[in-house]
Amino acid sequence: MQPAYELATILNLHWERANEQLALNGWQWRTLHAIRRCRTAALGGHIDQCDSCGHLRISYNSCRNRHCPKCQGQQREAWMAARQAELLPIPYYHVVFTLPEAINQLALYQPAAIYGLLFSTAWSTIQSFASDPQHLGAQTGMISILHTWGQTLTLHPHLHCIIPGGGITSTGQWKSTRCKGKFLYPVKALSSVFRARYVAALRKLFPEQAREFFNQLFVTPWVVYAKRPFGGPDQVIEYLGRYTHKIAISNHRITGVDAQTVQFRYKDYRQAGTQKEMALSVVEFIRRFALHILPKGFVRIRHYGMLSNAIKQTTLTTIREQLTPMQNRAQKDEHTTELSVPIEAVCPCCKKGRMQHVMDFDHRGPPMEIVNRTTSMIKSTH
Repeated sequence: MQPAYELATILNLHWERANEQLALNGWQWRTLHAIRRCRTAALGGHIDQCDSCGHLRISYNSCRNRHCPKCQGQQREAWMAARQAELLPIPYYHVVFTLPEAINQLALYQPAAIYGLLFSTAWSTIQSFASDPQHLGAQTGMISILHTWGQTLTLHPHLHCIIPGGGITSTGQWKSTRCKGKFLYPVKALSSVFRARYVAALRKLFPEQAREFFNQLFVTPWVVYAKRPFGGPDQVIEYLGRYTHKIAISNHRITGVDAQTVQFRYKDYRQAGTQKEMALSVVEFIRRFALHILPKGFVRIRHYGMLSNAIKQTTLTTIREQLTPMQNRAQKDEHTTELSVPIEAVCPCCKKGRMQHVMDFDHRGPPMEIVNRTTSMIKSTH
């Protein structure tokens, strides 16, 4: 179902006003400009043809920007397919590391440093607990996904982590966690270690900051939230689909746009996730969205330990060989989820054929003979 309103429409309608009132950096403007031109004539397009009935479809190109609401579907499907092939028949845990609001001011001016430190400190904390024989005594792994937003588009940096319930010992043996599926590691201990290490690293990065600032960071507990383990690989895949390529706000959450304001839905987690609506001025809405445009080249999905790209093929093969054939067979039979063929690949006319790429065109548009032929096909079906 097509959304009633789009971020691109808001940007196009109020581009000049945003330019006059917002002090964004060049990369943020470049990203917003790509989003507002996505799937328009400005980016050119391509022509697909059904390999069964010959139906022609003319489409404008997407901007492929990772912050664009319209460009995440195909990237998400491909990424999920790769992760699905790597899943093991073991418990997986979901842990969330959240930075306190006091650090937001630094994140505004040094986002790469603050977010990079969030990744490294979270992994350092998990790695320490995993290597401790009291908890596991093995090398574990982690997939981390950075989100920087809250439901109302305010700055709320936090890291969603998927962690396997076990690891590889120094002798190359698989070892499961001792928690019997109830929890991964003690949450309070995780929180304390995470806070201490992050603040210590922050002092080195920002030695000019006053001592009072760092002391303030120890006043309130930091949030490390550990959810119950996933019910199986199906739930892991479903979770990855929801979170990996998510952006600050989807087009479907936008409920109204006028000359002055933008209205959108959000969940109020202070009231049990109650659905509410908020109205912001157009410029404030664009400013809040721009807060979540990551620095150029910043990697927001990272793999660590035995799940890192450098060694995961070897480690995953070793683990599978040690797990019983019965477990592997049950995993395959019960939990393998077939990823559906992308909707855009299925012919909208006959519903049987696959759309195949046949031609590209630039901003001047497709050849007139193709346009006329497509128009004739559409008329003949009505």
